Amino acid sequence: MTNHTDSLTTRQMTTRHPGLTLATKAPGLARGIGRIPIVKVEPVIEGGAYPAKSVVNEPFPVSARVFREGHDCLGANVVLTSPDGRELSTPMTQIWPDGLDIYEAWVSADSPGAWTFRVEAWSHPWNTWLHNAHIKLEAGIDTDLVLMEGADLLARTITQVEDLNTTTARSLAAYRQLFTMKTAPSRVLALVEDADFLGLISRYPLRELISGSADFPLWVEREQALYSSWYELFPRSEGSYQKKDGSWVSGTFDTAAERLESIADMGFTVVYLPPIHPIGHQFRKGKNNSLTPQEGDPGSPWAVGSAQGGHTAIHPDLGGFEAFARFVKKAQACGMEIALDFALQASPDHPWVSEHPQWFTTRLDGTIAYAENPPKKYQDIYPLNFDLDPEGLYAECLSLLEFWIDKGVTIFRVDNPHTKPVQFWAWLLGRMRELHPEVLFLAEAFTRPEMMHALGKVGFQQSYTYFTWRTEKWELEEYLNQLSREMAPFYRPNFFVNTPDINPLYLQDGNQAGFAIRAILAATMSPSWGVYSGFELFEHTPVPGREEYLNSEKYEYRPRDYSATPNLCELLTVLNKARQDHPALQRLRTIHFHPTSNDQIIAYSKTDGEDRVLMVVSLSPIQGQDGTIYLDRVAMGLEPGAPVRVRDILTGQTWTWAGDACVSVYPAQPAHILVVEQ
Repeated sequence: MTNHTDSLTTRQMTTRHPGLTLATKAPGLARGIGRIPIVKVEPVIEGGAYPAKSVVNEPFPVSARVFREGHDCLGANVVLTSPDGRELSTPMTQIWPDGLDIYEAWVSADSPGAWTFRVEAWSHPWNTWLHNAHIKLEAGIDTDLVLMEGADLLARTITQVEDLNTTTARSLAAYRQLFTMKTAPSRVLALVEDADFLGLISRYPLRELISGSADFPLWVEREQALYSSWYELFPRSEGSYQKKDGSWVSGTFDTAAERLESIADMGFTVVYLPPIHPIGHQFRKGKNNSLTPQEGDPGSPWAVGSAQGGHTAIHPDLGGFEAFARFVKKAQACGMEIALDFALQASPDHPWVSEHPQWFTTRLDGTIAYAENPPKKYQDIYPLNFDLDPEGLYAECLSLLEFWIDKGVTIFRVDNPHTKPVQFWAWLLGRMRELHPEVLFLAEAFTRPEMMHALGKVGFQQSYTYFTWRTEKWELEEYLNQLSREMAPFYRPNFFVNTPDINPLYLQDGNQAGFAIRAILAATMSPSWGVYSGFELFEHTPVPGREEYLNSEKYEYRPRDYSATPNLCELLTVLNKARQDHPALQRLRTIHFHPTSNDQIIAYSKTDGEDRVLMVVSLSPIQGQDGTIYLDRVAMGLEPGAPVRVRDILTGQTWTWAGDACVSVYPAQPAHILVVEQ
């Protein structure tokens, strides 16, 4: 998909034009329009204030509107510039509809860091000559002049390449003889359509009147920024047990580490931990968010801080820093990274409350304001006020990240980032790019679209999404088209199927097919996805009338028997292996939806080069569904009308489709994940 042209330097591809000396490199224009206009360059985030996003070797589209006066032809390239100044140039193609002058190229950067990209446009005398020659030679108009112009273009092309490639220069010189021996127009007309000749002049085009757009920023990151599989667990629940007297013994990092191998065996690459810090005692929440906790209730981990310490302390029940180090080391040995919750808030017992009262909002009655979203109240949590002492608070937050990065944390899941100023995140994430560009941040922001978009623009590598509430075919297609197209340059989705806060309505009846459907959709639609422990055991009992879990693990210990049956462990393993084996499933921008005859069946494909995967998923966990898939072969890079062979990753079955495909899905087998070959 990416076709870098670096066989010629910009200087070597530049020709001299009468009366004009061309620059070695086309100048980028900060303002205005150049000799050949280039407008509406994409992807550009907020006018170039923030970089567009990509990961190493991820193809992404660059487009622009390119046009000129008159009827002469033009060409356009995308030029990527690496952090060390190396340039990669890729030809652009005019795409439909032609009358809108849209040029596009799919490009990719081959190393991480701060890149730039620009669009270069140029007068294309060869294409102009080819167009005119085809018309004039057939009509017998200006034949001698056409030959003279062709000979001149060949001479200039030979001069351009003779020092670079002797064989190529000789080939071009041989073609030039056709223009100097009073060649019959029919022979020159044949040359206009000769594939070898066209290939040569396409590879070494004459470029005149080179014009450049501004250089726009592009931030290229490691693959995990786009592609990851998350598993969330509470360390205190793993290995916890209740004694005969009814009291509980907490799990530790060491007992939780016993789960790591089985999580890795299911193919997950990130283990996400809720806050692991001491928990406040004032206004501690009891079981089911009760305001009257019982003796021994552990409280919510998000009520950070007590007399035992704050954000740089570990809850003593979990085993301390040596145990945490062992947990991190074992996760890394299993091929997984640790994601830690970054919850910028404090319990009333947090040391910050007495040491830095200026970091909190004091109400008119003299009390510190606790968190609330009426009618919800979180008396056990004090929000931070980033306007009262920004210098001190900004420095503290940066110090916290440095502290945990030093302890082996490479990913942070940020709790409620939309309740902090976007300006703060722009500053903090900018500092992280400077100091620790390998560290990634996931925004937990289920809020209004513009806020979610802004957090992505200022630097969050991944974001939670509305996937949880998208269950109908039309809304899934609409949402994925938004995510994979206009939002893709600044917003990377992470499709969690459930969270400790969200027990989706779709799953509350406990239908096992429903759990399978949501896992398949999440794992194959989004490059990053996640599950909260208990999902694989079909946990689903809600607080009546709410999208919350009854007996939520946020407020109590929750040991589980992961060997219990039935479970989804095998399906999760198959899904993550398919994602690992097929680069197409690690991409977002290439998703394409195929029409179906049944609105309860959704069909979509992803491609990466020759890797093509087609998903056919039932949206009904209750009834079997039959339908026809109207496969868009062109969108998948296949020959129209040609038969295709498909192999189902889930069952191993194979089929050959000569035309449209008839499919059946039902609760026991709600989907096909098909590798497509031609």
